[in-house]
Amino acid sequence: MAQIDNIRKARLKKLEAIKKAGLNPFPAKSKRTHLIEQALKKFPQASRSKKKVVLSGRIMSLRSHGGATFLDVRDGTGKIQAFLNKDKVGEKDYTFFLENFDIGDIVELSGTLFKTKRGEKTLEIHHFRILTKSLLPLPEKWHGLQDYEERYRKRYLDLLLNEDLKEIFVKKEKFWDVTREFMKKNGFFEVETPSLEITTGGAEANPFKTHHDDFDADVYLRISVGELWQKRLMAAGFEKTFEIGRVYRNEGSSPDHLQEFTNMEFYWAYANYEDGMKLTQKMFREIARQVFGTTKFQSKDFNYDLSKEWKKISYQKEILSQTGIDVLESSEKEIKQKLEELKIKHEGESRPRLVDSLLKHCRKNIVGPSFLIDHPKFVSPLAKEKENEPGLTERFQIIIAGTEVGNGYSELNDPIDQAKRFEIQQKLLEAGEKEAMMPDWDFVEMLEHGMPPTCGFGFGERFFSVLADKPLREVTLFPLMKPKNG
Repeated sequence: MAQIDNIRKARLKKLEAIKKAGLNPFPAKSKRTHLIEQALKKFPQASRSKKKVVLSGRIMSLRSHGGATFLDVRDGTGKIQAFLNKDKVGEKDYTFFLENFDIGDIVELSGTLFKTKRGEKTLEIHHFRILTKSLLPLPEKWHGLQDYEERYRKRYLDLLLNEDLKEIFVKKEKFWDVTREFMKKNGFFEVETPSLEITTGGAEANPFKTHHDDFDADVYLRISVGELWQKRLMAAGFEKTFEIGRVYRNEGSSPDHLQEFTNMEFYWAYANYEDGMKLTQKMFREIARQVFGTTKFQSKDFNYDLSKEWKKISYQKEILSQTGIDVLESSEKEIKQKLEELKIKHEGESRPRLVDSLLKHCRKNIVGPSFLIDHPKFVSPLAKEKENEPGLTERFQIIIAGTEVGNGYSELNDPIDQAKRFEIQQKLLEAGEKEAMMPDWDFVEMLEHGMPPTCGFGFGERFFSVLADKPLREVTLFPLMKPKNG
């Protein structure tokens, strides 16, 4: 820290020197005429151009040789070498630059383009101007930010120094662009639903709670992308809707768990989970091809191809095969014993929570792409029960590389059945199950007015992180961090 403090003191002196020279070290506007990418693309055929250009960007390196200095300057589109010559700008300005400009400063450079003897495209500086004087140094180029926590706290530096990381977020933007385009191309109408709710619905998770002063009522940040709201739209006569938005879950922190993230959910009237499986398979393949240019992926533990057949795996049979536990027949005592034997941590003591912990253990061994189907009714409070197989539901989860990356089902639209399941969830909440689903009795009333058969499906950033083979926190621009003094 002492070294950083000394650097900052030295730069503060340079800041004052710039001000004394009558220059504003933080002007409001640049006179830039070209982005660096544009300048490089429009580079003249001849080795030297007479046309003046004005470029702006951050100084990433400085190399002085006698009366000349080479700079690497980067803006948001690319990097270019710049050449500052004492004979061109004059000894006074050249000395002023060397004494008061540093790596990390943001500058405006005007001049002409030429190629060095080695053929490198370069800007010859005729005039320079400070746009932002940096008071703290950038991390060392070759070492960067090594500590993960420091990287996330100073994400701006991490992105500045790591072009590969920046490219991940370029792909992530395209990931959602392709998703939105696919949904609209298939006739889905984009909607916006509340993110503050009186009761959270659509998932089993512990919500964030706050208070609405005007209503004098507790409200919750949503844990799904408007599932119960979009179903209301099905009752209202909309037949295909989707929403891409942020959701919030008050859960533990890890490289693969976030408290805030982006999901997409769609609802499709007069369709069932079989229709949903066909559509989502097509969508996932489209996303992979357009964003990553392939359907074949490799990670540390898995190799998979989204273009190949997606197997359908029975929830009950898969757990039975891997653990010897029949989730429909085994007692809760037997399930607990198996969890202890496998050293699996679990939250909650109810059958749904115990079985879900077993599933998460087994899921890690599924390469995929696969559809996990036939979920028990007691872990699927919003899914329609199978007509010929009581106790099982018309639900599917997409499993890729040992990870769940999507969840959908034929939506339960029987108000009597839904009310009974909500009553069960209410008892679980009263027993202390934080992740049990909050009953929404207004939703039940809507079902009594009639909602058509509907397929619903949701997926989110986890699918992108799996394809990118990165932890979920790594593909999040600014993951939530614990306060330093906390």
